[in-house]
Amino acid sequence: MRVAEISLPAIRHNVARIREITGGSVIVVVKADGYGHGAAIAAGAALEGGATMIATADLEEALSLREQGIVGPILCWLHGVHTDFAAAVAADIEIGVSHSRHLEAVAAAATAQGKVATVQFKIDTGLSRNGAAPEEWQPLFRRAAELVSAGVLRVRGIFSHLANAGAENDRTQATRFDAAVELLRAAGIDPEMIHLAASAATLRSPHLHYNTVRVGVAAFGLSPFADTTSAQLGLVPAMTLRSEIVALRGVPAGTGVSYGFNHICETATTLALVPIGYADGMPRALNGAGAWVTIAGEHRPIVGRIGMDQFIVDVGPLAGRLQLGDPVVLFGDPELGNPPVEIWAGLMRTINYEIIVGIGTRVHRCPVDGDRS
Repeated sequence: MRVAEISLPAIRHNVARIREITGGSVIVVVKADGYGHGAAIAAGAALEGGATMIATADLEEALSLREQGIVGPILCWLHGVHTDFAAAVAADIEIGVSHSRHLEAVAAAATAQGKVATVQFKIDTGLSRNGAAPEEWQPLFRRAAELVSAGVLRVRGIFSHLANAGAENDRTQATRFDAAVELLRAAGIDPEMIHLAASAATLRSPHLHYNTVRVGVAAFGLSPFADTTSAQLGLVPAMTLRSEIVALRGVPAGTGVSYGFNHICETATTLALVPIGYADGMPRALNGAGAWVTIAGEHRPIVGRIGMDQFIVDVGPLAGRLQLGDPVVLFGDPELGNPPVEIWAGLMRTINYEIIVGIGTRVHRCPVDGDRS
């Protein structure tokens, strides 16, 4: 009853588009279960589309990808106090190192296993989140050079994250990043991968591409900009959220709809019941906000309060054409006539990222390899 169709061709296309824009290596981030698309589904399609590497936030996500058969390079960088780097080394997962404790723990795990562990340095250039602070850079890089010489570690890259706080702040962060890269080289390590740009800078700031970019939402075909659509960027939304009609009933004028009767039918009409609710990531605050779905190729309004498991659509003049089991599209590619996810995001005063990662576990992720309709 609840399906998120994930277009593999769309993800492949988006990664290829990003490669076309940048001309360099592309890391595709599939944290938070592939931004709600299914991490293994997304990772496989991204690699097929030309991604150089897959990335997650934490090690548990990275290990899950290995268990699901993803064999390409994987990077992760957000580590808890008790993270087991031995598991990462054993699974050939690259570790984003943010401070000396990470570095020593990875080195110890590599030594214990008789393997060479691969790391990338995550540094803070002004976002004020995780990443080595400027005063840590020089001693961290010097110690890494010692471990490289000892045959314990390989340093593959260095990266940071922009705050997306405007062009001037981006330039300031880039200047700090350049200084860190030079310090790393001065320590005797020439990084293979240098990445600062995420989706926004990848699409609008070519001077920040370096030799690698690291994208998340753009790989899934969504725009990181409020003023630009996916189509304008040459991207194709990969997720289509679908359900079906499970009940149809004609009602007279004056009929109240769902909890609290916050919607009263002004005229006689037909109501369709759709089995998705706020437990599945459909925000309850969409109640009465003007959201709509596509049924039989037409836009029809959501009415009444959204329940935990279901919501109601006024199908009005479509009634005679509909039957139980007919498909309902909640959001998808607007180029195909479907509601864009940005409608929900706009009504909720949030970003498209939050909507897609909030799609619940009852919604079956179904990979689709072929044309969509």
